[in-house]
Amino acid sequence: MGDEFQSFIRVFSTAADNQTQVGVKVLQGEREMASDNKPFGEFELMGIPPAPRGIPQIEVTFDIDADGIVTVSAKDKATGKVPQITIKSSGGLSEDEIEKVAREAELHAQKDQERKTLIDIRNTADTTTYSIEKSLNEYRDKIPAEVATEIETAVSDLRKAMAGDNAD
Repeated sequence: MGDEFQSFIRVFSTAADNQTQVGVKVLQGEREMASDNKPFGEFELMGIPPAPRGIPQIEVTFDIDADGIVTVSAKDKATGKVPQITIKSSGGLSEDEIEKVAREAELHAQKDQERKTLIDIRNTADTTTYSIEKSLNEYRDKIPAEVATEIETAVSDLRKAMAGDNAD
């Protein structure tokens, strides 16, 4: 057994209002997009207190020891709830496959980054439109009807733009 150890922490959140569980999919690979990597394992974090989307903070920790054993844990920062799984690397990639994955990641790095940037922009636009719609519903009776209509039109236009594949 070796004593080398790598640890990575990422913080995620919920995608929907009042979401009480999240699925954590563990992937192996170097690509920016999840769909371009190999599934490695998954688990569910349940019992998240209902809250508006984006509010719960789910901290996912990936620990990899020198023997290739991966331990993944996710913690709801509000409740401290921590389910944990251990994944043995036997179902993972061989050394040759790892080298191939690294070469593919390097070959596709620019395209992957462009796709990731587009998705990040769409996610930001989605969060923004969600906040605008929520605020509009909350304050509709305090603003002129024509302003509300202009806001609804702008949100609708943004949603249409988000639906396309064009980055412009």
